[in-house]
Amino acid sequence: MYTIPVNTGRPYSVLVQRGIIQRSWEEIQKIKSYQTVCIVTDDQVAPLYLETVKASIPASVRVEQYVIPHGETSKNGENFFRLQEFFASCKLTRSDLIIALGGGVVGDLAGFAASCYLRGIDFVQIPTTLLAQVDSSVGGKTAVDLPQGKNLVGSFYQPVLVLCDPDTLSTLTPEIFRDGMAEVIKYACIWDAPLAEQIHKAADPQVLEQVIARCIEIKAEVVAQDEFDNGLRMLLNFGHTIGHAVEQHYHYETYTHGQGVAIGMYTITRISEELGITKPGTAQTIRNLLEVYSLPLTDSIPTQDMIELSLVDKKSRDGGIHLILLQEIGKAEAKFYPRQELEQFFLVRDRLTW
Repeated sequence: MYTIPVNTGRPYSVLVQRGIIQRSWEEIQKIKSYQTVCIVTDDQVAPLYLETVKASIPASVRVEQYVIPHGETSKNGENFFRLQEFFASCKLTRSDLIIALGGGVVGDLAGFAASCYLRGIDFVQIPTTLLAQVDSSVGGKTAVDLPQGKNLVGSFYQPVLVLCDPDTLSTLTPEIFRDGMAEVIKYACIWDAPLAEQIHKAADPQVLEQVIARCIEIKAEVVAQDEFDNGLRMLLNFGHTIGHAVEQHYHYETYTHGQGVAIGMYTITRISEELGITKPGTAQTIRNLLEVYSLPLTDSIPTQDMIELSLVDKKSRDGGIHLILLQEIGKAEAKFYPRQELEQFFLVRDRLTW
């Protein structure tokens, strides 16, 4: 088992082990003796793993459950308030526990709800997708979407524990697995060039477990230095500014999050390479990695739409935005662009051959 400490204001551990979901409560009860637990999951994950988690919980503990429709469109204010009302109807107290069982949507929604209910109630993440295991379940970012943009209402709220079971990935569709590999590629790009060598072998379960643990180690290291996303942690958003713009442009119906990030990483690196910011050949390396998992490289979204949607982003400041750019594979930087310079940066896209 990999045990990865996350040294934030409220420290916790991420445990990575095959089969750990079957003994979830054994690990949870080491944190605190909870008398009531509410499991939040979605309608795809519930038939697969809800009973497994419930079976690990002793009969002396009261168990409630709340199932949402799967997909990004469920991560909204309406479901947030419905969840709050459900917690209240269950008479949950601050001594009780929320378990987020599922992918990034479930984790974001349940985590945000936990952060607000009674001004904060403990929650545990049990991520069941690759993307959630390597990224969204760790670091305490919780949020819901607005029509104007993604993750615009949320909080920084750390879980008390994260349990990652690589065996849950065996039930993912190939598309959703590839979705998570986009985030793995991101870690190689911004922080750990040697990780790129393992990406080709990630279909091997043993290698995949190592890859998951390594990605979590990187995120834990970054979050420990910048819990509230004021500097270093921005690097974790490489590919996300354009990615979120592409997702939103198509109303979250055309591309998954990982596909958006893939387009974002390749597009922004083609531009930064053209401008001499990035080492020549870096974009081709990213392309090669993305093509291993049949991830998209580009899209026909108009550049002006990309600019406008990018400015409605968490990294926006004073009419501009921090773009995350690579110097080379394994080294990234955050660079601030006022609006006029941002437009000039993105307009380079229109003169490139795709």
